[in-house]
This record gives sequence, structure tokens and C-alpha cells, in this order.
Amino acid sequence: MENLSPIMLGFLGSLAAGSLTAVGAAPVLFGRIPSRATRDLSLGFAAGVMLSASFFSLIIPALDAAEPMFENGAMPAAIVCVSILLGMGAVALMNEKLPHEHFKTGREGPEAASLRRVWLFIIAITIHNFPEGLAVGVGFGSGGMEGGLPLAIGIGLQNAPEGLAVAVSLLGEGYPKLRAWGIAALTGMVEPIGGLLGAGIITLSEPLLPWGLAFAAGAMLYVISHEIIPETHRSGYQNRATLGLAVGLVLMLFLDVWLG
Repeated sequence: MENLSPIMLGFLGSLAAGSLTAVGAAPVLFGRIPSRATRDLSLGFAAGVMLSASFFSLIIPALDAAEPMFENGAMPAAIVCVSILLGMGAVALMNEKLPHEHFKTGREGPEAASLRRVWLFIIAITIHNFPEGLAVGVGFGSGGMEGGLPLAIGIGLQNAPEGLAVAVSLLGEGYPKLRAWGIAALTGMVEPIGGLLGAGIITLSEPLLPWGLAFAAGAMLYVISHEIIPETHRSGYQNRATLGLAVGLVLMLFLDVWLG
């Protein structure tokens, strides 16, 4: 693995992380579907992993990468702040412009009614998963195995409950078990695309490193706030979701310190 380029590492790492979406969705094939409370707990865990990764694996390294480039102490902070807002804005723009469907709030975006329901679900999860792959790719592109491995493991861990949530929601809409699992597995395959893009951009242009790290963090922070946390608080299990978030946050922090 040490002989592979950062771009290839970013692709393979995000591919492995995205593949755990299919693993997480597998229980629907056997009829062993966890309760809503358990699913909210696991989604809270996913939010905690992403939140921790955003700060400890992306934002802090972005500040560290920007500081040697400028004598003015305010510039690194300004670059990171602007990049976070750009990342959040980019996902918000995709959320606004691409037709998609949320499991609870229904269809959004232009011309949503003209698309088949299955494609609306796929687009929604694509918007969600792309920043995660981007973050893994940026991690490998900036720091090789040490920079990317904690992110790949953390994102992979939180992809499993997301995959289950997608598959269960599709079952609730009347999709057969195999098709629900297949669609959930497919949504994770956008992550290698994001990983390849993130690793490629950072590897080819070192001055873009702090921008790319903070942009990926901002994209993930938008997903946490706009999608995951509201989803876990809709069914009355917010205490379990918050417990899951706490566990996910400290576990990702531990992995980042241990493996990084």
C-alpha cells in the first residue's frame, strides 16, 4: 500500500468506505430490521463520526497547512473559514438545484414530480455521500496513509447505519428486499468518485490543500446539520441519537489520534 500514489489511495480508501454502505444494508435481505430507536442511535453515531472528522481530521490540518504560507496570522483562519462556508454552500446549492426526495419531508428541487421515485432517492443520497468521499480523498491526498486512514475507517463505520436507513426506508415505500439493498449499495458508490476528485486536486496543487480540507469539512457539516441530525430527532428517540453522536465523536477522535 505504501507504494501506491495518494490519488490511488484516495480512490481505494473511499471505495472501501463506500462499500460499507452495502454491508450496513444487508440485514434487509434477511428480514432482521432493527427498531426505529436503534436506527436513530446508529444514525446519531454516524453524525458524531462526521462531526469529529470534520474538525480533527480536516479543519485542524487545514489550519496547520495554511499557517506556513502566510506571515499574517489572520490569513490561515480566514482561508479556512471561507472554505468551510464554500463547502456548505456547494452542498446547499446541489440540494437546491438537483431534484431529490427526503424520506420524511418529501420531494424537493426543480421538476421533482417528473422523475421516478427511485431516482429521487438515489440523487438525495448522492448529495449526501459525495462530500464524504471527497473528505477521504482529500485526507489521503494531503497526508497519505496517516492522513486518510482514520477518515476512511470513520466514514466507513458511519456508512453502515446510513445504508441500513436507506434500505429500510425503501422497504417502507414498497420496494422488494433485493432492490432496496441494491439501491442502498449503489448510493455508496459515489464516494470513490469524490475520493478520486479530492485526492487528485490536492495532489496536483499543494496551495489548494487548506482550501480542499476545509471545503470537505464544510460539505460534511452541512450534511450533518441539514440531513442526519433532523432525521434522528423526528421519531422521539433524540436521547438515543445524542448518545450515538457522543460515542461516534469520541471514537473518531480516538481513531484520528491513534492512527494519525
